[in-house]
Amino acid sequence: MLTFALFGAGRIGKMHAENIHAFAQSNIKYVFDVYTPAAQEVADQTGAIVADNVDIALADPEVDAVLIATSTDTHVDLIIKSAKAGKAILCEKPIDLDTNKVNQCLEAIKDCHVPIQIGFNRRYDPSHSAVAKAAKDGSIGKLEQLIITSRDPGMAPVEYLKSSGGIFRDMIIHDFDMARFVLGEEIVELQAFGSALVDEKITEIGDVDSVMLVMKSESGKLIHINGSRRASYGYDQRVEAFGSDGMVISNNQTPTSVTRYSADKTNEKDPLYNFFIDRYEAAYNLQLTSFIENVLAKQAVSPSFEDGKRAQMLADAAQQSLETGQAVTL
Repeated sequence: MLTFALFGAGRIGKMHAENIHAFAQSNIKYVFDVYTPAAQEVADQTGAIVADNVDIALADPEVDAVLIATSTDTHVDLIIKSAKAGKAILCEKPIDLDTNKVNQCLEAIKDCHVPIQIGFNRRYDPSHSAVAKAAKDGSIGKLEQLIITSRDPGMAPVEYLKSSGGIFRDMIIHDFDMARFVLGEEIVELQAFGSALVDEKITEIGDVDSVMLVMKSESGKLIHINGSRRASYGYDQRVEAFGSDGMVISNNQTPTSVTRYSADKTNEKDPLYNFFIDRYEAAYNLQLTSFIENVLAKQAVSPSFEDGKRAQMLADAAQQSLETGQAVTL
């Protein structure tokens, strides 16, 4: 049994709480949120104790692990406190919006030797992980090109976007991690393009809403990522790996596999999922399962802190390329 303290009881935190509570080998003892009513709601649903502060939970020897689902600006402090308390850590992405703070965090916990998993849950999506497997097992020959499509159903509120760190650090960072996961090697060159095509007001906060990136890996493999803050038809998430002997594609998901035919429509299907938690429900469950099983078995967790750092470095490079109009070598 792995006993958790949950830090953050917002939208993501509530989902994680439900998953922890439902898993046979885990439970939640404490929940903390700066907004106490949110913490109380989760506590009522899971039988947890509402903690007045995180130190109470971290001081309890019965707590084996923490799940950090608070705002990004709190992640580094909570990782350091949790690691020094000897707790296993599952932290939502990103580690921080500032790579210098990520490096400072790593230095602060270098002697703690606790498992730290970063929440790039898409690695655990069954379809995406099948693409990664095919890219590595030779079933499509030698991988040559990787294409990732990442489009949100609609723009997030401007108030959120102001503090999000920009589209590369907030949204496309998932796709940087996916690219590294499928490739199995590092990206060494990157060129980013971006525009405000959904809402020109996004430029007022120094951001864009539509991006395309072209990248090259260590061995010369080519990667293309295209992203948009809006897809009128739903949450558009696709991964395509092209190799010397074939191709494999992770396509969009729908609530059912039913296909309808009528006098005025052919091959009609359900709309795409319109919310990331719905689309990646299985991935979130499998991510938690992997964390719990690996911590209990004293095995390495993944994605690691280093994976989180590498994705952040790519996001920084993309922002630099966008601002300078030049390719960036990593």
